[in-house]
Amino acid sequence: MPAPLRRLPTALLLGGLAVGGQALAAETLPEIVIERIATDHHDLRLERLATGLEHPWAVAQLPDGSFLVSERPGRLAHISENGDIRHLEGVPEVNARGQGGLLDVVLHPEYGSEGGEQDWIYFTWSQAGSGGTATALSRARLGDGALAEVEELFVEDRFSGPGRHYGSRLAWLPDGTLLMSIGDRGSHPERSQDQGDHAGSVLRLTETGEAPEDNPFVDDADALDELYSIGNRNIQGMVVNAAGQVWATEHGPRGGDELNLIEAGENYGWPEVSLGRDYATGRPIGADSLPGMRDPVHVFDGTLAPSGLAEVASEHFPEWQGSLLAGGLRSQLLKRLVLEGNEVAESEVILDGEIGRIRDVRQGRDGALYLLDDDERGSLFRLMPAQ
Repeated sequence: MPAPLRRLPTALLLGGLAVGGQALAAETLPEIVIERIATDHHDLRLERLATGLEHPWAVAQLPDGSFLVSERPGRLAHISENGDIRHLEGVPEVNARGQGGLLDVVLHPEYGSEGGEQDWIYFTWSQAGSGGTATALSRARLGDGALAEVEELFVEDRFSGPGRHYGSRLAWLPDGTLLMSIGDRGSHPERSQDQGDHAGSVLRLTETGEAPEDNPFVDDADALDELYSIGNRNIQGMVVNAAGQVWATEHGPRGGDELNLIEAGENYGWPEVSLGRDYATGRPIGADSLPGMRDPVHVFDGTLAPSGLAEVASEHFPEWQGSLLAGGLRSQLLKRLVLEGNEVAESEVILDGEIGRIRDVRQGRDGALYLLDDDERGSLFRLMPAQ
């Protein structure tokens, strides 16, 4: 029989310095948070690698084993393997009000290749401008304690308020183009159905921020060339799996959180189609399904509040190959979704509140699984087999 799950006191789990009223000295990192978590197929160990991060949003592992972690107030942390944190200079001035700030961060798929020509770091952020804010994409190189050669590649076509629903996940397609999600920005959900507006969509861009010539709407004079899909309320989890499929987790209102298979030129319905409810009235929003609009592959029970999505393709987790790991903010869940074809055959809860609000989930270059919690004193965690 597997050993039972061992839970540490909440204050210690969340990086606090008090347990039972006693002050604790800071532990040497990494620290074991939970020695053994029993799941259906693998017993896991949860470790904390770094702490003291302010609302961390995304993590990317560098070839040398260190990490880049974006913090929503506008800092980019470079974290060594032993947990030392160094904040990099040169980050653009972000607008960190509401849900805005420094958001996703990914590496160019050829980062670390010989010559270093593609050693680019891509990141999204909320940029202030006339009329409010917009989701922006930039790239830079990693210098000595600072970002170098910072380039602004793309800015959403409209600056607007309020400061929420930026979307902002990034994922590389096998052809070297970059997908970028943008939420509906919160105040006018109908923007998601307007093909002349970037809000409520997934974009497909070249590595330098232009619209590829074979994007699905380039021949439509009424549509923006960068659009790849429309009708997306607020995607905060997105991954391209080993088969080249694009999977995304998307926030619904008061329930109706979705897992979608994103395909070129498709309309995912928001707000004309939704299984969520109006925040004020509690009434259903839109229809359950409509012709010409794609239904979700899976609707999560209750409210997951999804953020962070990864495919498991690591030899460390042989029984999880091809599964998706979806993080949840309000739910504080990490869920494993088992795919059979293009359907979710079963799901399993891996974490339930152990680290709080889960903001990001990534598989690292080393095959380990990495998570961030959304907290004023957030942490970088690692999941590995218990042995």
